[in-house]
Amino acid sequence: MTDTDSKRFDGDEWDLASSVGATATMVAAARAIASRQPDPLIDDPYAAPLVRAVGVDFFVKLVDGTLPLDPEGAGAGTLLAEVMAVRTRFFDDFFLDSTRAGVRQAVILASGLDSRAYRLPWPAGTTVFEIDQPAVLGAKSAAMADLGATPTADRRAVSVDLRDDWPAALEAAGFDATAPTAWSAEGLLVYLPPEAQDRLFDEITAVSAPGSRLATEYHPDGGAALGGRAGALADQWRAHGFDVNIADLAYGGERTPVVDYLTAKGWRVSARPRPDVFADYGRQFPDSEALEALRNSLSVIATLEGEDS
Repeated sequence: MTDTDSKRFDGDEWDLASSVGATATMVAAARAIASRQPDPLIDDPYAAPLVRAVGVDFFVKLVDGTLPLDPEGAGAGTLLAEVMAVRTRFFDDFFLDSTRAGVRQAVILASGLDSRAYRLPWPAGTTVFEIDQPAVLGAKSAAMADLGATPTADRRAVSVDLRDDWPAALEAAGFDATAPTAWSAEGLLVYLPPEAQDRLFDEITAVSAPGSRLATEYHPDGGAALGGRAGALADQWRAHGFDVNIADLAYGGERTPVVDYLTAKGWRVSARPRPDVFADYGRQFPDSEALEALRNSLSVIATLEGEDS
């Protein structure tokens, strides 16, 4: 793969080793590292095997511990693992809190190598829909089958691009728009053009029953600072054989603030800066230039107002 393969264009596609798909493998590698840290916040036993199944040498070496990490080079991996541990736990708790409120339908948008359908203790009768590109879901489903993994919920893979009519594909997979749903858009918004971000929330709202919940993240700068730092890291990571420039994958442009947009759509919204979420879990946000762009990002939870909310 060359660096130019990571640049975005209308109708682009990817697998778990290219373009946006490679970020899913990167995040899974971070979850694997986080899972073996002392006093871990998360335990994802599938993260490392899934990364090995994808086979990107750089990430395999990271999860196997055979790649020496320096704080500002490849090993912003260690710092990334700290961020992903907190982010993963935040979304884990969101789903579990939703089930305790009686929600029995979950949708994971751009699911990548997410293993929640296999590792969370879903209540009986819960259906988890995973939406992503066909090559991504196909590879993950095959890898999980090879591992002998069994979902802990009724997992339904919905192979569709979020730029296409994904609500119709979701309905065809058995989604019930009359039942409350827990939605996650984790690590997703910066990879959508600004207008596509608004459209995604429009589409979610249109098929959500009162009492539905949504968890996402919002970068006030539209991910520009994050993309700039990622570009610097890409130069260092390239020396280790990973040629996807993550900075090329995020879309710039002015965005509607997520809190404002969802509130206008009838959602009751709460948002917390990332360092506060770290503190909630007894962690301190890393004092690192590599992660400074994430300091002002918000962790967002919204509930759709209505008689059942």
